[in-house]
Amino acid sequence: MLLIYLSSGLLLGWSLGANDAANVFGTAVGTRMVRFRTAAIICSLFVIIGAVISGAGATHTLGNLGSVNAMAGAFMVALSAAVTVWLMTRWMLPVSTSQAIVGAIIGWNLFTGSRTDIGSLTKIVTTWIASPILAAFFAIVLFLIFRQIFNRTPIHLLRWDAYIRAALIIVGAFGSYSLGANNIANVIGVFVPVAPFSDVDIGGIIHISGSQKLFLLGGIAISIGVFTYSHRVMQTVGHSLFKLSPITALAVVLSHAIVLFLFASEKLASLLISIGLPPLPLVPVSSSQAIVGAIIGIAIFKGIRGIKYNVLGGIALGWVTTPIIAGVITFISLFFLQNVFYLEVSREMVYKVDQSVIEKLASKGIIQEGFQDIKARRFRNPTRFEMELRNNTDLTQTERRLVMNYARVDSIYVDEFLLATKIPPDWFTKDQKASLQKLKGEHFAYPWEFADSLRALSPDWHLKPDSREYRVFNRELEMKLEYLQNTFRADNSHSE
Repeated sequence: MLLIYLSSGLLLGWSLGANDAANVFGTAVGTRMVRFRTAAIICSLFVIIGAVISGAGATHTLGNLGSVNAMAGAFMVALSAAVTVWLMTRWMLPVSTSQAIVGAIIGWNLFTGSRTDIGSLTKIVTTWIASPILAAFFAIVLFLIFRQIFNRTPIHLLRWDAYIRAALIIVGAFGSYSLGANNIANVIGVFVPVAPFSDVDIGGIIHISGSQKLFLLGGIAISIGVFTYSHRVMQTVGHSLFKLSPITALAVVLSHAIVLFLFASEKLASLLISIGLPPLPLVPVSSSQAIVGAIIGIAIFKGIRGIKYNVLGGIALGWVTTPIIAGVITFISLFFLQNVFYLEVSREMVYKVDQSVIEKLASKGIIQEGFQDIKARRFRNPTRFEMELRNNTDLTQTERRLVMNYARVDSIYVDEFLLATKIPPDWFTKDQKASLQKLKGEHFAYPWEFADSLRALSPDWHLKPDSREYRVFNRELEMKLEYLQNTFRADNSHSE
């Protein structure tokens, strides 16, 4: 069943490879500077590397948009997005996979009555606007730099041709890495909270998380899409929209790669924070929008006459309709999946503000008399619970989000069998494993109670001060807690 459920994500990965490989090598293949087979091999290899190494950053933001919490629901979200992308690919349009998966997630939120995080949605939509503008700016600047180098360097044209060909391959590899790092969230991100893949330690040196296993599978699916179906779309991007010279092709591909990298790199975000600058959001941006923005930037710089408006209009139409189509397909499909096939498309999310939650919130500086009006009531719908918070308190949106986090009932039972079989021996410290043993047989109504109990037993569970020095440590600690919560969730227990 796990493989059946994951098949929709793998299909989406295939669709992304078939469509978005054109954004990396379409201009190079379209200008006949690089053969398709060479482009496909390089793209496939570096997409997988980027997905496995750097795929986690954008995935987190996509998860905040809507937490798909059941395998059947995740299956249908990914399948709906894949069908949407496949249809657009059949029409030879470089559609946005990011828009397809966002539309599908919102469709799941609407069907299940789950809350759509407006902050995350705003952040994602803003990048849809910013990415083509940034790509156009970078493309113009890079084109001017490359043209100056070309005009001032006395090198034979044949040698220049070889240099540009090599540069297109190098930049294409960088673009493929950025595509895997940024867009793997679109392919497999909805499965990260629900897929039961455990972490693996290899010799105490290499740690492969369950998420990275998913990213690897998604990267392989993208690679298959690159080889089997991307050639046609490469012709649309590389030749149909605007005729590109080899130098302009190089500027376009590099600017596209830079934009994807900027919105996927956790290290870059940490660096900006460390020097006092605001970080760029880590979100899955539209690869298609970035490449088209870069091409339009070059076209405007050279004189707008060369743009083929009928092709551009078709691409723009695809961008507008993609999230709508994906959302509608998801909503209808979930109805049939739940009511015809009787599959669980969402796990019930229960919220309850009891005295322990009120005291926990008070320790965080959140004190509201309105909590007494909803105390001990059980809410089985996050939208309904947030509405009650709006009506009974004067909390800000950020504070409401914090309340919802602490009030979410997600029973955890530290099962002896799971403790012996599901805890990677080399990933946890000696004190961390000892504290887990002390909680054997304990039950917790809220995830934060479980985390607080661990912190009370060992300092190894305490987060370090928020600084660049401890950023990696804190992130890994949060990953450990999330892994334990998913492992010991009460519905996974082997106890009676």
